[in-house]
Amino acid sequence: MTQRRVENIARFYIERFATTSAHLRRVLSRRAERARRVHGGEAAEMNGWIEEVVARLVRLGLVNDARYAADRAASLRRLGRGPGRIRALLAAKGVPRAMIEKVLKETAETDEGEDASLSAALAYAKRRRFGAYGKMPADKDERAKKQKKELAALGRAGFSYAIARKALGGEAE
Repeated sequence: MTQRRVENIARFYIERFATTSAHLRRVLSRRAERARRVHGGEAAEMNGWIEEVVARLVRLGLVNDARYAADRAASLRRLGRGPGRIRALLAAKGVPRAMIEKVLKETAETDEGEDASLSAALAYAKRRRFGAYGKMPADKDERAKKQKKELAALGRAGFSYAIARKALGGEAE
């Protein structure tokens, strides 16, 4: 493993995937560790190369955490993910907490001025055929059980209880 090899791996990776500096650092560290186990070498030296390469890519603007967070949050909103899920996915990629909160605040409303969480929950409900978008059982007990399951699914998708209730109670288009 050489510094040139680390740089080539990083450039090839960012050509294929949008990423954060922390995630790129993890990817390069895994590759360097694998190469060190097979071919030998100094871990400290490789870590230095990784830091230099990541710093250079950030300085050149090829890796931008803020841009990644904004784009990924918008994409996840369109897919019907709630703020909780978006927060978790961005944190897993190494986006700082303050940046995550800023992005969530900026994307809290759609272009039409609607609540983005509600529109994402409606998209999720429509895709999964929940609430008004699906078939409701005639039996009252079965209907209550189905609604409870749907609320739980919306909660796991990262939506608050209030947003989930609104999404399930809304009328289909």
